[in-house]
Amino acid sequence: MTLEILTPESVFYRGEADSITLPGMLGSFQILNNHAPIISSLTKGVLSFIVKGKIRQIEVSDGLMEMHDNKVTVCIDKIH
Repeated sequence: MTLEILTPESVFYRGEADSITLPGMLGSFQILNNHAPIISSLTKGVLSFIVKGKIRQIEVSDGLMEMHDNKVTVCIDKIH
Protein backbone atom coordinates (compact mmCIF):
# COMPACT_ATOMS: atom_id res chain seq x y z
CA MET A 1 0.00 0.00 0.00
CA THR A 2 1.05 3.61 -0.40
CA LEU A 3 1.85 5.72 2.66
CA GLU A 4 2.13 9.50 2.85
CA ILE A 5 3.17 11.22 6.07
CA LEU A 6 2.60 14.96 5.84
CA THR A 7 3.50 17.83 8.17
CA PRO A 8 2.66 21.51 7.67
CA GLU A 9 6.24 22.06 6.51
CA SER A 10 6.91 19.09 4.25
CA VAL A 11 6.26 15.58 3.05
CA PHE A 12 8.09 13.44 5.64
CA TYR A 13 7.59 10.15 3.76
CA ARG A 14 5.94 9.06 0.53
CA GLY A 15 6.28 5.48 -0.63
CA GLU A 16 5.26 1.88 -0.13
CA ALA A 17 4.67 0.27 3.27
CA ASP A 18 3.85 -3.31 4.27
CA SER A 19 2.06 -2.35 7.51
CA ILE A 20 1.49 0.77 9.60
CA THR A 21 0.85 1.05 13.34
CA LEU A 22 -0.69 4.32 14.51
CA PRO A 23 -1.38 5.87 17.95
CA GLY A 24 -5.18 6.21 17.97
CA MET A 25 -7.26 8.00 20.58
CA LEU A 26 -8.42 4.63 21.99
CA GLY A 27 -5.07 2.89 21.62
CA SER A 28 -2.70 1.78 18.89
CA PHE A 29 -4.10 0.17 15.75
CA GLN A 30 -2.59 -1.43 12.68
CA ILE A 31 -3.35 -0.94 9.00
CA LEU A 32 -2.52 -3.73 6.55
CA ASN A 33 -2.81 -4.00 2.78
CA ASN A 34 -6.44 -3.86 1.53
CA HIS A 35 -7.77 -2.56 4.87
CA ALA A 36 -11.32 -1.20 4.82
CA PRO A 37 -11.62 2.58 4.43
CA ILE A 38 -11.12 4.40 7.73
CA ILE A 39 -10.59 7.90 9.07
CA SER A 40 -9.20 8.35 12.58
CA SER A 41 -7.77 11.02 14.81
CA LEU A 42 -4.33 10.39 16.28
CA THR A 43 -2.78 11.21 19.63
CA LYS A 44 0.78 11.62 20.86
CA GLY A 45 2.67 8.37 20.46
CA VAL A 46 4.78 6.26 18.12
CA LEU A 47 3.91 5.78 14.47
CA SER A 48 5.73 2.80 13.00
CA PHE A 49 5.72 1.35 9.52
CA ILE A 50 7.48 -1.53 7.82
CA VAL A 51 9.17 -1.03 4.46
CA LYS A 52 10.81 -4.07 2.83
CA GLY A 53 11.15 -5.81 6.20
CA LYS A 54 12.68 -2.81 8.00
CA ILE A 55 10.80 -1.05 10.80
CA ARG A 56 10.80 2.75 10.84
CA GLN A 57 9.47 4.61 13.86
CA ILE A 58 8.73 8.25 14.58
CA GLU A 59 7.21 9.99 17.58
CA VAL A 60 4.28 12.16 16.62
CA SER A 61 1.89 14.56 18.27
CA ASP A 62 -1.79 14.70 17.38
CA GLY A 63 -3.05 14.36 13.83
CA LEU A 64 -5.41 12.61 11.44
CA MET A 65 -5.19 9.60 9.15
CA GLU A 66 -7.23 8.26 6.25
CA MET A 67 -7.10 4.88 4.51
CA HIS A 68 -8.86 4.62 1.15
CA ASP A 69 -8.13 2.54 -1.96
CA ASN A 70 -4.92 1.12 -0.45
CA LYS A 71 -3.50 4.60 0.23
CA VAL A 72 -2.85 5.82 3.78
CA THR A 73 -2.49 9.55 4.32
CA VAL A 74 -1.27 10.72 7.73
CA CYS A 75 -1.38 14.43 8.58
CA ILE A 76 0.51 15.33 11.73
CA ASP A 77 1.42 18.60 13.39
CA LYS A 78 4.91 17.67 14.62
CA ILE A 79 7.48 14.91 14.53
CA HIS A 80 9.44 14.65 17.78
